[in-house]
Amino acid sequence: MSKIIVIGANHAGTACINTILGGGKENKVTVYESNSNLSFLGCGMALWIGNQISNGDGLFYCDKETFEKNGAEVHMEANITKIDFKNKKVYGKEKDGSEIEDTYDKLVLATGSLPIIPKIPGTDLENVQRVKIYQNAKEVIEKLKNPEIKKVTVIGAGYIGVELAEAFVRNGREVNLIDIAPTVLSNYYDEEFSETMKENMEKNGVNMVLGESVVEILGDKKVKAVKTDKGEYASDMVIMAIGFRPNNELGKDELKLFRNGAYIVDKHQRTSEKDVYAIGDCATIYDNTIDDTNYIALATNAVRSGLVAAFNILGQDIESAGVQGSNGICIFDYKMVSTGMSLKRAQKLGIDADCVDFEDLQKPEFIETENPKVKIRIVFDKKTRAVLGAQMASYYDMSMGIHMFSLAIYKKVTIDELKLLDIFFLPHFNKPYNYITMAALSAK
Repeated sequence: MSKIIVIGANHAGTACINTILGGGKENKVTVYESNSNLSFLGCGMALWIGNQISNGDGLFYCDKETFEKNGAEVHMEANITKIDFKNKKVYGKEKDGSEIEDTYDKLVLATGSLPIIPKIPGTDLENVQRVKIYQNAKEVIEKLKNPEIKKVTVIGAGYIGVELAEAFVRNGREVNLIDIAPTVLSNYYDEEFSETMKENMEKNGVNMVLGESVVEILGDKKVKAVKTDKGEYASDMVIMAIGFRPNNELGKDELKLFRNGAYIVDKHQRTSEKDVYAIGDCATIYDNTIDDTNYIALATNAVRSGLVAAFNILGQDIESAGVQGSNGICIFDYKMVSTGMSLKRAQKLGIDADCVDFEDLQKPEFIETENPKVKIRIVFDKKTRAVLGAQMASYYDMSMGIHMFSLAIYKKVTIDELKLLDIFFLPHFNKPYNYITMAALSAK
């Protein structure tokens, strides 16, 4: 029998724990979770704040009782503060203040990530909010019951910032979205796509404050305004959505770390320390687009990494197949999805890359019902012709198409092979000369 300790039980931890417990009763599984809840779907917070769902109860998909029913020992609101890797021991404190000293045969670090808070004056003012965990979202929603909170400023125009900006507009607030970058979602899309999202947000009432750096949050106890290097923006609430950093507090001096501080793991999710695994946002992941280790913090990646670690702990020699960083977003009904590399990123990495763009209706012109245009970009290597990435945008839900491109990148399919790909036609779904085929045929 192996004694397995898992520290952290959100997406990665939950997937790992459930898989180990489902693999038989011969292992003893002990879980230490610092929060009062687990398995929280943080991606649903914007829907909750924006009144698109009535409450946050459905954002949990597992609980302490389920783990215990399946044989785990679960310690909630328990903080592990130290790990002795040599002697395989963990130390910490329970909720009641009692000391924790426990031993393990296998250890899984699923400590997640922490919000990045800039070192500027005013971040400690009242109504300067973080939105990371369930309690954060609940606090924001409670405060929004106050009609005096009319102007909300979101700092950071990545995925979370963009989603929250939409949510506050839907909640009836005036919204500023500030970012130092000249456009939104700049880590995932080329400018030709991110600009369309920017225009979509402006059209729906978000005041876009781009290309400006926040230097101070102003106020007297309560926030009153956000000051940038170019102006001031009145604010009754400020949301810090700059991004997240890996939570590596446990073992950061003993384990090998990635350039951003994440635990470096191999394809089995093993760290540099024997019998210690790391999964989810605290760890690296294998990136097929660069054929190397990378850091891509997505819930889907967290779940996959939890499964891989669990199967290896159970004695099955399973490697991660790697990821392409597939992602998507829907803001004011405008959908954008991408996978792999943008052209900008490929060129930055020194790859001799090119792209092909195409735009067309989803369905034939004679269709009289909803029939929006779809914009697509395929990025490919000019020498090998291999597909490196894809981006798609539309008011139509074309999101399933990006999964094909994810597989294409993984299997090193060329842009030329896409030209005669067997894509069926039916007017209810698409055009006979569909935009994927036409984009591939347009490639130089």
